[in-house]
Amino acid sequence: MQRMSAKEFRNIKPKKKPKYGNQKTIVDGITFDSKVEAIYYNQLKWLKQAKQIKDFKLQPRYILQEAFTKNGKHFRKIEYVADFEVHKLDGTIEIVDIKGHETKEFLLKRKLFERQYLDTLSVLAYDNHFGFIELDKLKKLKGKVKRSGSN
Repeated sequence: MQRMSAKEFRNIKPKKKPKYGNQKTIVDGITFDSKVEAIYYNQLKWLKQAKQIKDFKLQPRYILQEAFTKNGKHFRKIEYVADFEVHKLDGTIEIVDIKGHETKEFLLKRKLFERQYLDTLSVLAYDNHFGFIELDKLKKLKGKVKRSGSN
């Protein structure tokens, strides 16, 4: 058995587990951050084929604050990248983000997005019982179950 040098050992990168337990999934050659995003993508493909929606885009970007320079220091732009942009038959646009839970960064970006853009932002989660559901509604339902179960 051949020994590895200390330099080779330091260069080995252990496989990092995803921070939130999601599993990257590839569908149609596209890598999604989670299985749930991939499921939603397949649902959108079906809705488009069935002519229930006009179209959809992946990973749309929205500027929340432009880059600027102040006192000689450059500040980068703040950007929000959603999971999907859904163009409905009536001409409206729905922005969809799939979340298992909300981070502080997301909550801030959501607030900035809601202030700046007229499009509807839907934050969805996947539940085995309800399927795709707005994350806020799911949290309320789970809260009710916990409260009624603790009596």
